[in-house]
Amino acid sequence: MASTTSPQSAAATTGRIVNIAAYRFVHLDRLEERRAHLKELTRSLRLKGTILLSEEGINLFVAGDRAGIDALLEDLRRDPLLADLEVKESLSDEQPFERMLVKIKKEIIAFGVEGIDPARRTSPKLPAKELREWLAKGRKLTLLDVRNDYEVEVGTFENAVPIGVDHFRDFPEAAEKLPEDLREQPVVMFCTGGIRCEKAGPMLEQAGFREVYQLEGGILKYFEECGGDFYQGSCFVFDKRVAVDPELKETDVTQCFACQAPLTPEDRQSPQYEPGVSCPHCWRTPEERMAKRCAERTAAIAEFTSPLPGRQPYVNYRPLSVPGRLDNVTLLEFLCGLHPHVPAEEWRESIDAGRVVRRRSPHRPPVGEVGRPEDYEPVAADRVVRSGERFFHVFPTTVEPDVAADIRVLFEDDWIVAVHKPAPLPMHPCGRYHRNTLEFILRQLFSPLKLRPAHRLDANTSGIVLLSKTRQVASRVQPQFERGEVTKTYLARVAGVPERESFRCEAAISSGPSQSGHRSVDADGLPAVTEFRLLETFNDGTSLLEVSPLTGRTNQIRVHLQHLGLPIVGDPVYGPGADGEAVQTLRADAPPMCLQAAAITIRHPQTGKTMTLEAPAPEWSRGWLAVVAQRRPQL
Repeated sequence: MASTTSPQSAAATTGRIVNIAAYRFVHLDRLEERRAHLKELTRSLRLKGTILLSEEGINLFVAGDRAGIDALLEDLRRDPLLADLEVKESLSDEQPFERMLVKIKKEIIAFGVEGIDPARRTSPKLPAKELREWLAKGRKLTLLDVRNDYEVEVGTFENAVPIGVDHFRDFPEAAEKLPEDLREQPVVMFCTGGIRCEKAGPMLEQAGFREVYQLEGGILKYFEECGGDFYQGSCFVFDKRVAVDPELKETDVTQCFACQAPLTPEDRQSPQYEPGVSCPHCWRTPEERMAKRCAERTAAIAEFTSPLPGRQPYVNYRPLSVPGRLDNVTLLEFLCGLHPHVPAEEWRESIDAGRVVRRRSPHRPPVGEVGRPEDYEPVAADRVVRSGERFFHVFPTTVEPDVAADIRVLFEDDWIVAVHKPAPLPMHPCGRYHRNTLEFILRQLFSPLKLRPAHRLDANTSGIVLLSKTRQVASRVQPQFERGEVTKTYLARVAGVPERESFRCEAAISSGPSQSGHRSVDADGLPAVTEFRLLETFNDGTSLLEVSPLTGRTNQIRVHLQHLGLPIVGDPVYGPGADGEAVQTLRADAPPMCLQAAAITIRHPQTGKTMTLEAPAPEWSRGWLAVVAQRRPQL
């Protein structure tokens, strides 16, 4: 096996890339200063890799030409704290790293156990040659591989016991599960370069292991001094090379882009291997991949909305757009005409206080981003406004009311997303709600994509919402709704029992809201058609209906059911006992409005195939959605 000096001379003559790995546990200070210096130094030396700095020490994987590597090491060792920094070297034909990162971290190797300080004390180190001698003599011991399972699959020592973790932070829990008989005999831990053993050793000693050693320099040092004796396979490394053999040469092992698992030539021959998509380790059926993707999105939404984003006070800029009917009037006249329920004195007070503003730049910021206060300027009450202009009403310390945030992703591919919107939850920023809205929440989780809703649901209506991922996809989805080609099915629990099992309402609906903000049946209004079918009746005098709106008027289902004498339970505007006041969004703790967008059938924008997307059954439906779903085509 080559010595530590032979790779250096080889690199000097062949010009190959020198790869170094090193760490040292030592109490470092001036971290920001060190980081800035190393960033500039590695940039000037054209090195790539990663250097981690922490109060507990340094960890680095760096590659470059011989001159650059030597200059870096000379600089590091000039510091008395790092003077004896030991380095493991190997060569490669290509640069294994994409860029150079110098980071400050809480730990140079994630572990998360208080009281473990390798700079003060760690388990005794066993030199590589001494381990080989022990193995050759058949000495009774346990070889404990503390690496991740995917690393172990590439190669490990003969008869080694894998700790069985996917991430090193899970080591303490895995160590507790080791057999009791291992605690009474010598245990020799090993990892790639030794750094993980520095922390694993003291942890094992705390757990009652009586004689613990760590392989000095890890597998890479063993390869350097002992070759492949008593070792099977290769050693996984965290760069483009993926794995090196006992001669520290790059192997033909590659890595899965999707799950990062190392892949042998046999893995790449599997029908489950698709470059950039899947491998035998992560391959799933299309249904399993969909379920996993949706579950991950749903979990991310749950984390983002706990607590709700609108609960923290912020400056809210509520938009005010000038419609054509209010063109060429003063700002005060425009505000009074847009919101006639707000007294003119209140608008005058807001204007005088500088809380009605416009952006200095005409460009609109993305949803949820308002920019800086200096991006806006106050507007005078007598300023003449023009159609299409946009102003903002500023509320300095906004805390939004709570909403339901159990948003679940039901379907996602490269073109569309379907989510279950809970209620109450507004879809778009409006009134008292800006951040506590479906649009704002999804924007944060799907950024940089801007999801485009294909239709709308009232804040108090739960159920399925379909969104397009791009403008081009929206141009294929939206026309289906406009042409009436989309089948929408709702569930509604109503007060009363219909006389017939199937019935229809064709009452026209007013084209605009009344003074109180609600719609009504109007013979001179817009045509509207809704079909109903009775599913079940309940002892409390309510009924469950399947509802199919054939047109798309605002509040159509709610208005038609009120007109038929079957108002929706919990409807604050059109329901039993409602006083007619416009309640846009119920309190989060109020009884639900029993209307759900249960299913939607469309043609997929890419494949053209008809697909039905279904929402989970609401509690008030008594599980009837599952029965209804059996009669519809599945995805």
